[in-house]
Amino acid sequence: MKRQFLMTAFLALWAATAGADEYVLNNTNGPPFTTSRGDGFLDRIAGMAFEKIGGHLRLIELPPERGLLNANAGVEDGDLTRIEGLEAQYPNLIRVPEKLMDWNFSAFSKRKDIQVDGWGSLLSYRVGFIRGWKIAESNLGGAAEVVLVDDEQELFDLLQKDRVDLVIYSREMGAVYVRRKSMFEISLLEPPVETREMYIYLNRKHYAVIPKLAQALRELKADGTYDREYRGSVSFATTRDAP
Repeated sequence: MKRQFLMTAFLALWAATAGADEYVLNNTNGPPFTTSRGDGFLDRIAGMAFEKIGGHLRLIELPPERGLLNANAGVEDGDLTRIEGLEAQYPNLIRVPEKLMDWNFSAFSKRKDIQVDGWGSLLSYRVGFIRGWKIAESNLGGAAEVVLVDDEQELFDLLQKDRVDLVIYSREMGAVYVRRKSMFEISLLEPPVETREMYIYLNRKHYAVIPKLAQALRELKADGTYDREYRGSVSFATTRDAP
């Protein structure tokens, strides 16, 4: 019986994706936005949007800079979440003109005396951020000291080892990460340094589907699906442990 159930589930999954165009996008998010089980907010919302245009989304995890270079070269199909304006540096990438979400770029620190008031307020400190984060590169290049790392584990290790005064990361992902790792000495500094709209970028070979994908996102917002998924994934996880 169990074997028959598994076979039925496999056939149902195959039927749902058979004939669908697969889009492989680089993803640098973590819980609560994306999870290893594929049930994070962006897993579901972006997946639904691609399904609406007859596609199937598959996310991979490459370092941010490598992901952009690969997407620009057409090795992968695009990048899941990036700020507006990357077209100037990566001319083969086209922005889907409907935001996927708002990102709160925030500072985390063990220090209690740092007052956050925009990027300029952080320039006198030793700061760390993930290599390939363009917004941090452009705003913090003149900081007292800049340390670049490849992922969030290395990022928060910098703080624990006192190699930097603060790090820049997503408000929501950072809050979940430090709680899951029991890093109680690390605090989220409010308010966010900056809140920016984030967009899907696709390689220009997919230019024909970009208006359709933007419309699919609008429909998910209009029918309430977007807000329900956000409340169920992000709002819940930032007050409790994420999966």
